[in-house]
Amino acid sequence: MVLHITEHADRVVAVLDRPERRNAIDQATIDALLALCATLEEEPRTLILTGAGGVFAAGADIGELRERTAADARRSINATAFIRIRELPMPVIAAIDGYALGGGAELAYSADIRIAGPDLRIGNPETGLGIIAAAGATWRLPEIVGEARAAELLLTGRTLDAEEALRWGLVSAVHPADELLPAAHAIADRIALADPLATQHTKRALHAPRHAHPTVEQELQAELFESPEKHRRMTAFLSRRRDGS
Repeated sequence: MVLHITEHADRVVAVLDRPERRNAIDQATIDALLALCATLEEEPRTLILTGAGGVFAAGADIGELRERTAADARRSINATAFIRIRELPMPVIAAIDGYALGGGAELAYSADIRIAGPDLRIGNPETGLGIIAAAGATWRLPEIVGEARAAELLLTGRTLDAEEALRWGLVSAVHPADELLPAAHAIADRIALADPLATQHTKRALHAPRHAHPTVEQELQAELFESPEKHRRMTAFLSRRRDGS
């Protein structure tokens, strides 16, 4: 099994596990990720993505990649899966340590929140292999770290360590290796305290194109203003304030 999935009421943990290939992303991994997306689109829950053996994903499977043709490129095999992950209704948290290179880095970029372990090495060396980073890096990385830094990473193929990734804003925190997954669960715990619909609408607003604002917020907020959960939560807040609690 290339993807180990543990389901909880409010979250799902998916662990990439191909130890013989340092969790390189092959077609079986893509198929498993797409199946997981179908589940989470039907039953929205927070997703925690991580890798086994101290490695997130060392890249795409080069053996498979070498045999792909122009027709395969136009099918956007990896990009399609990573777009599905990016567009999941609830937040996606990537807990990344060790190698997150090429397709592994692009999988991490598709997450809403990225936290790192101390041994992280993240980057896109695709040009050294005679290809480009075509599964999201060329448009997501500039949004995350800015155009100048994205250009440096993608055009030189350099990798960042954990502290560099933190300084560049590519990850939001660095944790000791044995605390990385618990830290991801702590983030999911905070998300679980909020109204799931408000969380989903916040994610939709965050991902909306610039020209859609502020109309997108107006419509999303209009729906929430009429929701029973909004009234319940605000009533409870006012009651606690009156009680001094």
